[in-house]
Amino acid sequence: MDKVVSDQAEGLRRLLARSGARVLAVTGGSGGVGRTTTVVNLAAALAEQGRDVLVIDECVNNFSVSTMLGGVRGAGNFAAVASGEMPLEAAVARHALGFSVLAASSSNREGFSAAQMAVVLEGPADIVLIDAQLDRSGHLSVLAMQAHDLMIVTRVGGQPITDAYACMKRLHYAHGIGQFRVLVNHVQSATDARTAFDNLAGVAGRYLTVSLENAGCIAADARMARALELSRCVVDAFPSTPAARDYRHLAAELQYWPMRSAISSRHHWVAPATITAAQHADQPSAEHA
Repeated sequence: MDKVVSDQAEGLRRLLARSGARVLAVTGGSGGVGRTTTVVNLAAALAEQGRDVLVIDECVNNFSVSTMLGGVRGAGNFAAVASGEMPLEAAVARHALGFSVLAASSSNREGFSAAQMAVVLEGPADIVLIDAQLDRSGHLSVLAMQAHDLMIVTRVGGQPITDAYACMKRLHYAHGIGQFRVLVNHVQSATDARTAFDNLAGVAGRYLTVSLENAGCIAADARMARALELSRCVVDAFPSTPAARDYRHLAAELQYWPMRSAISSRHHWVAPATITAAQHADQPSAEHA
């Protein structure tokens, strides 16, 4: 209880001090777990709560933030801002729900220094959400490594939990990341979500010696699909649904998470080639999940 109070106090001090944006990277162990949907709904919920939110869209494809919501197509160019060719305010697309979106495909987010990326990440936004696209080796971009927190989205079930563990293992060995937040999506009950998180945390702690923090859960809700058909998010289209309430709760909570330094500054990068066969072998089976 004391830790919770202390963490919330630290978060409140930061909000009052306004010492730069909180940057959260969101990814998933496999496709279909709801990573991009989570980013969109979190952005809408945070904007609803009065926060200035910037979404950086690394996944520039048919399932990206920019295309999921029809009103933010052509959402600028990260390279133009980082290189100083265009101010951030001119590059972003502003959604009607109150948050901004900036496209950052792999071809235009590479080759920039931390100082150049800071032009975007330390701009006027209170919170920056990165829809983080892992590369072919399952690693984070240099941009996503500037985040203060990394949240893994998963679902209940043996395969999604196994995939989430595999994702954490790759990120742990490639980047030295020792702490992850986990959001369990599309759940039938909070008890199911807690069981899934506890099992994943137990395996991760035993085999990887990493710590997991429970970011909560999002209820399974048929109106999520309907909202997507409408090119809207459930927080906006169906605000009284269980999923919408869960997203608003997560949005409120994350503002009080302890503020950490950027991932890139906390850990020594380890070349992927140094991953040993033994490290590859410590994959838990689905029955552990």
